[in-house]
Amino acid sequence: MKNGGKYSRKDFLTTIFLGSLMLPFLQYCGKKVKVLLLKITGTNHVLGHKLWAKNFPQFSEVIHTKYLIVGGGISGLSACRFFNQNNEQDYLLLEMENHLGGNSSNGQNSFSKFPLGAHYLPLPNKENVEIIDFLKECKICLGTEQNGEPILDEYQMTFPQQERLFYKNSWQNDIVPQRGISKTTQQELTRFFKLMDELRVKKDTEGRYWFAIPVHDSSKDDEVVKLEKIIFKDWLKENNFYSEELLWLLDYSCRDDFGLGIDYVSAWAGIHYFAGRKNNWSTKYKDQVFTWPEGNARLANHFSKYTEGKHMPENLVFDVKINDRVEVLSFDNAQKKTKKIIADKVLFATPQFVNERIFNQKRASSFHYVPWLLTTITLKNEFGGDEELAWDNVIYGTSGLGYIFDQHQNLNQIISEKVITHYKSFSTADCKKARKKLYAMKESELKTLVLDDLKKAHPLIEDFILEMQFHKIGHAMIAPVPNQIFGEETQKAKGSIEGKIFFSHSDLSGISIFEEAFYQGIRTAGQMIQ
Repeated sequence: MKNGGKYSRKDFLTTIFLGSLMLPFLQYCGKKVKVLLLKITGTNHVLGHKLWAKNFPQFSEVIHTKYLIVGGGISGLSACRFFNQNNEQDYLLLEMENHLGGNSSNGQNSFSKFPLGAHYLPLPNKENVEIIDFLKECKICLGTEQNGEPILDEYQMTFPQQERLFYKNSWQNDIVPQRGISKTTQQELTRFFKLMDELRVKKDTEGRYWFAIPVHDSSKDDEVVKLEKIIFKDWLKENNFYSEELLWLLDYSCRDDFGLGIDYVSAWAGIHYFAGRKNNWSTKYKDQVFTWPEGNARLANHFSKYTEGKHMPENLVFDVKINDRVEVLSFDNAQKKTKKIIADKVLFATPQFVNERIFNQKRASSFHYVPWLLTTITLKNEFGGDEELAWDNVIYGTSGLGYIFDQHQNLNQIISEKVITHYKSFSTADCKKARKKLYAMKESELKTLVLDDLKKAHPLIEDFILEMQFHKIGHAMIAPVPNQIFGEETQKAKGSIEGKIFFSHSDLSGISIFEEAFYQGIRTAGQMIQ
């Protein structure tokens, strides 16, 4: 789920697409595969749905800890790291899944690792010193030159070709439509990117960026907050942006990062996509991002060293009470028994739709969680023919979000079969209905859904497919609809309970990106140890 900091007016004006490309069906040859393997994976929603019934056995074991973290996504892992680095070793992490990472998880087949969620990290703003320190710890940032330029591990950054767009029956460099657009569209694109350049550096009278990462640091001036109360599409109309290609680009960008398109997200969120990233840390690597075959699971794996001996997988928390300390009941799905964990303080690094089941109270009635489908496809090596696959391959005008070539960072000179991951969010006004539909879809329906999208650029792709793995995520990410980020319900959900129970998750930021989850974890853990 990419973020738009890498788009700029300069990129649009200076990128020149040379030559024409053959129509995609000319690159294919070979016989159709006789057997196509299809399988479905997903988050453990079956165990999660047991929160509705809460029909668990009585506890048979008691565990004591100073700090309990519930949820092993990036927020919970970031909190563990913070505790460890601040000489707090008495903590325990519970996670419902059998692995850590949340949406920063991955799978693997015989040919490649592949992401099961977030698949890259943009370069941070220079103001994000905590993330920069984390990148140094991960050996992604290797140091700093005398002029302040960061020394980055280029093997962990996107290789050329980074991205391409299938538009008007051929592939073009970059995702911004360029070749064959009208003069009016070109003018609108130029005007839009110029406006984003201005808003990227705009600050209020107190020196706060209008649009910052994390969003908590953004200006709260009325002129800024009012942008969060209107739909992005309406703001675009008010500012006379109408061209089809520009509106497609903005809708694609919002669906890719927020799950929902310009018809649903707030104007603040839509602008933040482009203006939140300042491109001010590195002058050399402005347009590149950090990425790996397994996606952001690489980052989650680094966090995991802070959970060694302090992590209990397949544990579903279903009840919590405050006495002198906090008492939490958790069902251990592996051992099929209930445990009571008694802690001084508890951090729920879980989404609000889970918390409201645990606490038996409404916390997320206005929170919109978008379902996603990720499809990892193993292809014969011949797929692509003479045309090189980019890291990010987007198809104009489709309901999907394109696909990632998972082996793009592979340093081996010879690749046997190719592995790609196709992304699709369900951008709709009724996420609950879309979620139910996604869970009900069988392999054959999912196959048709994905191939109908891909065949617009690759009409004969089915001839090359060996396997398709469909990964369903029912509540993949929070969507920043109007009033989600600065709204009263979100502010209320952030509050602690009696100074003993705390909450930390990217849905409390309103934007589901790595940086928000990272800061949610460290800032809330910091409050807990004060």
